[in-house]
Amino acid sequence: MNWQTWRHITKLDPDKVITKEEIAEIAASETDALMLSGTLDVTPENLAELYDNVRDAGLPLTVEPVDPSCARFEGIDYVFVPSVFNAGHPAFITGLHKEWAHHADILWDKVVQEAYVVLNPNSSVGKLTRAKCDLTPAEVAAYGVVAEKYYSMPVLYIEYSGMYGDPAVTRAVSEALSTTRVFYGGGINSGEKAAEMGQYADTIVVGNAVYEAGPAVLKETVKAVK
Repeated sequence: MNWQTWRHITKLDPDKVITKEEIAEIAASETDALMLSGTLDVTPENLAELYDNVRDAGLPLTVEPVDPSCARFEGIDYVFVPSVFNAGHPAFITGLHKEWAHHADILWDKVVQEAYVVLNPNSSVGKLTRAKCDLTPAEVAAYGVVAEKYYSMPVLYIEYSGMYGDPAVTRAVSEALSTTRVFYGGGINSGEKAAEMGQYADTIVVGNAVYEAGPAVLKETVKAVK
């Protein structure tokens, strides 16, 4: 299994309700993987419940933990760990990571490091991390260069979290990088938007549309990039 070949990831929130029927439709959508991830009210318990509901979906399973308590390895193929480069709160750059490394037994071969740039100040993740979001495309691309050339991080994740972002940002980041993979997430609720961001991002991540528009729209986004 090679996560670097994935073009489409479906993000599911442990704090939101999803039916078995919807999970079956997602599994049939040809999305490349499921990412279990959320910002608010995510606990080891509701993460475990969501895992139990999707474990037989026949898709690669990943977790993107909001804090060390949700860094689950059992039954998980990869743990994508974000470091929010533009966070105003240092805990979300390296602070929580230090605590994780200090107190946990980490299966490092399952860990994928993500350099996050959060660009929606009104989002839960923007508020939680106190992200500085008023960045130009060139500034976001510079974060990407730091991630690739200085830290050798495999992923630069452009996170608009609930709103559709500026394709110029994704394009600038893509053009600045050569080895780090570009992930884009935020506001993709149609095939048209998926195709637009998919021109520049190596992988698009679709989350809210699953809950707001249903699996049929998810299938449109998959078809647009594959």
